This record gives sequence, C-alpha cells and structure tokens, in this order.
Amino acid sequence: AMKIEEVQSTTKTARISAHTHVKGLGLDAQTGEASPVGAGLVGQERAREACGIVVDLIRSRKMAGRALLLAGAPGTGKTALALGIAQELGPKVPFCPMVGSEVFSSEVKKTEVLMEHFRRAIGLRIRESKEVYEGEVTELTVEETEDPLGGYGRTVSHVVIGLKSTKGTKTLRLDPTIHDSLTKEGVSIGDVIYIEANSGAVKRVGRSDSYATEFDLEAEEYVPIPKGDVHKKKEVVQDVTLHDLDVANARPQGGKDVMSLMAAMGKPRKTEITDKLRTEINRVVNRYIDQGVAELVPGVLFVDEVHMLDIECFTYLNRSLESTLSPIVVFATNRGVCKIRGTDVLAPHGVPVDLLDRMLIVRTMPYSHEEMVQIISIRASVEGIELEDEALKDLGDIGSKTSLRYAVQMLTPSRIMAETCGRTKIATSDVKEVDTLFFDGKASAQLLAKSEGYMQ
Repeated sequence: AMKIEEVQSTTKTARISAHTHVKGLGLDAQTGEASPVGAGLVGQERAREACGIVVDLIRSRKMAGRALLLAGAPGTGKTALALGIAQELGPKVPFCPMVGSEVFSSEVKKTEVLMEHFRRAIGLRIRESKEVYEGEVTELTVEETEDPLGGYGRTVSHVVIGLKSTKGTKTLRLDPTIHDSLTKEGVSIGDVIYIEANSGAVKRVGRSDSYATEFDLEAEEYVPIPKGDVHKKKEVVQDVTLHDLDVANARPQGGKDVMSLMAAMGKPRKTEITDKLRTEINRVVNRYIDQGVAELVPGVLFVDEVHMLDIECFTYLNRSLESTLSPIVVFATNRGVCKIRGTDVLAPHGVPVDLLDRMLIVRTMPYSHEEMVQIISIRASVEGIELEDEALKDLGDIGSKTSLRYAVQMLTPSRIMAETCGRTKIATSDVKEVDTLFFDGKASAQLLAKSEGYMQ
C-alpha cells in the first residue's frame, strides 16, 4: 500500500541571494506591459513582457511540453527573470533551480539527477479529510478470548472504549491491533485521546481537567474535554512535491534486527530512486487526481548554463518534456554557437536543434547606463548600503565599462573603504580606490594579452 502521511519536504533552501530583491516580473495587471522599474526588476521590458505571456500560458495550463530559453550575455538578468516567473506564479508553486553541471555526479546517473530535479519542480496539493474520534476515556475494557492456538495464554479479541465530549458520549468497539497503541501511549480512564478512523493511530493528548485535583503534586498536562461530537471530520491540505513522495517511499522500512537499525543510523546514502517506484507513484498520483483528492501544481525548473549538459541529457529532456507530469522548464545560457557537449556538432547555444524546436526563446539585452544605476541603487538599498549620487554614477560608469556583476560586487568593498575613513555614505573617492585595487575580468585579460601571461 502507498503511504500518504506527513512527508518531509526536501526543498533546497533558496540558493540565490544575489536576487533576493526580485519579487515578480513587475507587469501591469491589466495591459501586461512592463513598467521601467517594477517588482525589483529594471529594464528588459520586452523580455519581461514575453515572460509575462509565458506565465499566462502556465496559468491556463497550455505550456506543457514546451520550454523557455533565456539567451543573453552574462549579467543581463537571466536568473532574475526565471525567479520573477516563479514569484509571479505564487508562493505555493515549486521553483527548483539547478546548474547544468550539477548533472555530473559520481554516484548517480546523469538522467537520474535531471529526473530528480524534474520531480522536485512538480507539486501536488493533497486534500485529505480525516475522520477522528476524540474525547475523554470513560471506559476501557479489553475483552479476551481463549488463544485459538491452544496453550494457556489468552488473546485480545477486541477493545471497548467509551469516549465523552461536550456534546455526548460514544462507545467504540475497536480492533485488537489498537490495543497495542493504547498500551504504548499509556492510556487510562480519564485521559483525553483521539483516534484516527482510517489509520487507527491513537494519540494521547493529556489528562482531562475534571481530574485536575486528584493529587497534590502533579506532573500531568491537563486538557479540557474536546468540544463538539466525539466523531469529527477534519480537512487537511498538504503541499508536497513528487520528489518528496519518491524519497518517502524509497527509504527501506527498517526491520527489527540489529543490522537494519545500524544501516538506518548510518549515513543516508543517496539511493537511486528506481523507475519502477516512480511509475508506481505516478499511478497513485494519477488515481488521486482522478478521485479529486489531489491536484497537480506544475512548477518551474530553472536550468542555468544549459550548454553544460551533454547529448545524453538533451535526448532525455526531449522525452521528459513531453510526459504528462512535466514542469515548465526554463533554460538559460550565455553561449552563442558552440559545440554540443559530447559531440563535435556545432549548434546555437550548444543545444541540439530538435530540442531548440521545442523552446520559446527570449533574448535579454545588455542594460543601459541608467538601468545599471537603478539596479545598483536597488541592490544597495536591499543590502542596507548608503551611497552619494556621484558615487552611484561612478559605479554605473564602471558597470557599463565592465559588467553589472562587477559593479554590484564593488558595493560592499566600497562601503568597507568608507567605514575605514569614518563615513557612513560611500563617496566617489571610495569607489575609485576600490576600482584601482581590484581588476575585473576584461581588464585582467588585457593585461595578460600584453605580457604573454605571468610566466616571465
């Protein structure tokens, strides 16, 4: 039997700190036009409007089997756009970032890593209505019969429990298996307990407060008698991803012997989740969806540096993009025409043509000087850094000469410079000094070109 209980979430904690300021795509709700600065994003109006259309496609469930490719120079906001899409879709939509090179692991097959990320990006919202009996125990009788196997022992045939709530009392005849969990919880008359009808799980909540003055010194927690009827229905909503379900069902349920205990205590090896298990889980998930117990929430899988994937991964992606349980995949790359990894074939973005066919491609354009200045000031306010307008303009100049990343990275060193000089605000002198201390990539490359490398 498949189990659905509390499933621990395996979500990776948000890894992108460079983009914590992105709160959405910043589009006008009616027209869908991008405002110059909105939701933490600056400029890139056309790319943002395109992503807005993708978000609408996703919301109306028409994006399946297609993917989005964000192509543009480094530092033009590709990761920020992907995150914006995820934020637009809402908080409960899974967003799973990965980098192309995460696929190369020594223990797990490449396709396996891809599949795991795919399933991390598909959410499942499970609505479960649980039937529970809760109340104060008024009677607890264990009825026994002769042991059918002979001998002197007697076996429990059933347990009779009387439960009392504020609205009335009920007497239940329960299966002998519940007797074990009753003794385990240490239930006696006068305790408040609840029993789940479908799983038979027993939980002792505490002692009923009508017994509160039994002893002078008490180590008990007293709880009021439950309100309402003894027999109640509760609605429970749980958000999990398919990967959570895979992991919960992949762990071998340990036996009672010492070896399995030791194995369980040892380090959790990354076990490969077999295709058989996944198909089984898909079957169960589809059944739940048909019964209306659960609904699918396809999320966003963001694959950065997609040119790092090799030909095997690409052929695998062709197949997985078309499966019924597929998230929306957003690829990002900053390469032009380059070799597909694992072959000698040249292809645009290093992606095979048959996969490119399945993609909508969005270009991100380099930022203008004003946009850079705005982005740097947004970052400064997020990081709590104050700077003078002149210094901001200087950073913008440096950014348009070098790259946006370099300019944003110079914020903190400049602040340290300013603090050393006893100021709270960054001045132009700080920015200039930090710029002389550090090189950006291009400047360093020019130096190397002049001097045949460092080996003189």
